[in-house]
Amino acid sequence: MGRGPSIEGRKNAADAQKARIFTKLIREIAMAARSGGVDPAGNPRLRLAIDRALDANMTKDTIERTLKRVSGAGGAESSMVEIRYEGYGPGGVAIMVDCMSDNPTRTVADVRHAFAKHGGHLGTSGSVAYQFKEAGELWFKTVGNAKLEERIFEAALEAGAEDVRSEDGYTEVVTPPNAFQAVKKALADAGFTPLQADLVMRPLNRVAVSGEAAAALSELLQTLEELEDVQKVVHNADLPEGS
Repeated sequence: MGRGPSIEGRKNAADAQKARIFTKLIREIAMAARSGGVDPAGNPRLRLAIDRALDANMTKDTIERTLKRVSGAGGAESSMVEIRYEGYGPGGVAIMVDCMSDNPTRTVADVRHAFAKHGGHLGTSGSVAYQFKEAGELWFKTVGNAKLEERIFEAALEAGAEDVRSEDGYTEVVTPPNAFQAVKKALADAGFTPLQADLVMRPLNRVAVSGEAAAALSELLQTLEELEDVQKVVHNADLPEGS
């Protein structure tokens, strides 16, 4: 029987993944601060970026150093631009890829190559964006506790949520983008801490994929996620569990 990766190998892989995540988070913090100021109280995008970083166990010192670079000389992040690429993957799945790059020529080449290698293709701007809608999402673990589900339901709707659903031990709260922070704060004040909270692009319809198409799509999504300039990948696939 073959041996799996060593403990050191697994640790190195985990460290590399953590470094990639931190790089993406630092870029988002810097871009949010550049576009809306370094005060989180008056910059909702920055406040959300800092929340994401803290949830990922980034230290406050790291966050503060990033903000100081933005408010001072600008640092390496000052040359970054935001770019969104849209395309289709295997099975006709719509995919949007949000990037931050200091070299858009390199970035589009990397993204195009990933699509082509795994049976997809890039489209033009707006070719798939209409299939998504921006919304706030908050997830809570409720493990079949009907009373807890009801309390979250009532508090969320009262605070301005547009939908609350419970299934498989979890409760999902969906908000309009401009109500996300208010709903999140209201639920926190009521004693409910989300497992996950973010502004996302939600697909208006899902496309079911299976078999070879699902396998190729999973490889494409993983390849895109691992690209240095990619911040976020969203899609409208309904993938089988474990894909």
